[in-house]
Amino acid sequence: MEEKTINMPLLGDAFPEMTVATTHGPKNLPGDYKGKWFVLFSHPADFTPVCTTEFVGFQRKAEELSKMGVELIGMSVDQIFSHIKWVEWIKEKLDVEITYPVIAANDTIANKLGLLHPGKGTNTVRAVFVIDPEGKVRLTIYYPQEIGRNMDEIVRAVKALQVSDNNGVAVPANWPENDLIQDKVIIPPPNNQKDAAERLKKYEGYDWWFCYRDL
Repeated sequence: MEEKTINMPLLGDAFPEMTVATTHGPKNLPGDYKGKWFVLFSHPADFTPVCTTEFVGFQRKAEELSKMGVELIGMSVDQIFSHIKWVEWIKEKLDVEITYPVIAANDTIANKLGLLHPGKGTNTVRAVFVIDPEGKVRLTIYYPQEIGRNMDEIVRAVKALQVSDNNGVAVPANWPENDLIQDKVIIPPPNNQKDAAERLKKYEGYDWWFCYRDL
């Protein structure tokens, strides 16, 4: 029996170039978003309960993400007319207007992102990709069909990536509410003995390899 290879971009890889049909018209990814962060999230199918709650949840975060310079894009292998009708239904029944585009992917596009898993049928896997302004994949998260996403965590993760990039630091667990250092950020560890000896003279820390500062 021939084994099928699952392709997906890894962290740090360039996001695969693709031309897609969306509810806002055709788009080229990642080219049309060059210079911007974007969050691409796939969902198993239109007109399903968990996905509906997620679409509303992402829309609730759209303004906050926009202020961070981040665009949202949805995706599944449903056809474009299904996306349009579902977005209309969400507006009519739930009084929520979906302002971000939704991609109508085919199997070729979905396979470029590793979104069709043989053991999970023909629906697209519930996944999140965070892409930076250079078109590089910076974060991926996969969820089972039965579990909806936590939008607060996705926003937090993007914010943390931006803080890390802009300041050359790392962020701790549960940032900005870490149990040990609260909203402080972590200084990269020194790479020589001289810097290690000086580190605690310059920064707060538990040891020379675990120092932190205010943002």
